[in-house]
Amino acid sequence: MTRSTCHPWLDRFAWLTAGATFLLLGLGGLVTSHEAGMAVPDWPTTYGYNMFLFPLHLWQGNILYEHTHRLLASFVGLLTTILAFWLWLREPRSWLRWLGAGAFFAILLQGVLGGLRVILLKDAIGIFHATLAQSFFVLVTLIALFSSGKADRFINSLRTTQVSNRLFWLTISSASLVLIQLILGATMRHQHAGIAVPDFPLAYGKAWPPMDAAFLLKANSQRLGAEQLNPITAFQIGLQMAHRLVALSLLLLVGCLAWKARREQGVGSLPAKLATAWLGLNCLQAVLGAATIWSNKAADIATAHVLCGALSLLAGTILSVDLIIQRRSRQQLVQMQVRAHREVDATAQLPPRPLDAGAIPELSVAPWGEGQ
Repeated sequence: MTRSTCHPWLDRFAWLTAGATFLLLGLGGLVTSHEAGMAVPDWPTTYGYNMFLFPLHLWQGNILYEHTHRLLASFVGLLTTILAFWLWLREPRSWLRWLGAGAFFAILLQGVLGGLRVILLKDAIGIFHATLAQSFFVLVTLIALFSSGKADRFINSLRTTQVSNRLFWLTISSASLVLIQLILGATMRHQHAGIAVPDFPLAYGKAWPPMDAAFLLKANSQRLGAEQLNPITAFQIGLQMAHRLVALSLLLLVGCLAWKARREQGVGSLPAKLATAWLGLNCLQAVLGAATIWSNKAADIATAHVLCGALSLLAGTILSVDLIIQRRSRQQLVQMQVRAHREVDATAQLPPRPLDAGAIPELSVAPWGEGQ
């Protein structure tokens, strides 16, 4: 896993790509929060103009968010393309070169999904688009980490510690649950129904809201009459409640992970520090989720909620990947030790080799009686 050469400019460029991707996530969150995804109805042109020649005086309102999002996405695509080719030419580790190639094809798919979302008017495409965006951010950040060698130093520090199976699977489960939560969040955001459950921590004043036809009729009449919001469905209410339950489960799971890491590895150990930081991110994520509801889905708070979710996914993925590598390294070390012990035991059990005839010294035997 350790790199054999050093390319500082390649390292800086990889971090630039990761940083630009994070900004793109934030801008995409603003587009969805302002419901500006269809502010520009054509693609790849912008109101018939070449995307890069669209007049500045027309960058107004929601068009500003959507058009800027397209330009920044094009810039990230260019950075990713350069990074992939640079890795292929200079990076000696084949698996990291293939990660760069994977990032290149992922950004191509992301651009196509964004365009199809505009052309086909399908909300489901927006869900895949949002999920892939967060996964792509994690991918390019991992490339930057391994390219710079920071991950190598972290893995080397982990090789001196023994990670239990319980801690390992607790980490993997937590990271997987973060991804599920982000998919639920993306599905909610692309329903375009405002806030299906407008209060928190209760839901319509109850622990679990009713979802029958009579309740939906009453709730929708209030929404349409008072706030001019889109009508909601039982599915949308259930989706938001599932999002809340998974958020609570995630807090408890990562909390157990942090406690387990501190107890097993020690308070000052790197896994314990990372797990504690991850728990802090999830606590902030929960607060931002509640603030999103209390502020009636204010665009800046909702976007901060999305970005914090991406950082939580990144933290969980980094810890999971490093523990997987550490686990494989220790397994390989154990296999080498077992193989060495077997070779020693086999050598010790071999019967003594007979001497070669040529190696037997000649013995001079005096005739009988001579020397008597």
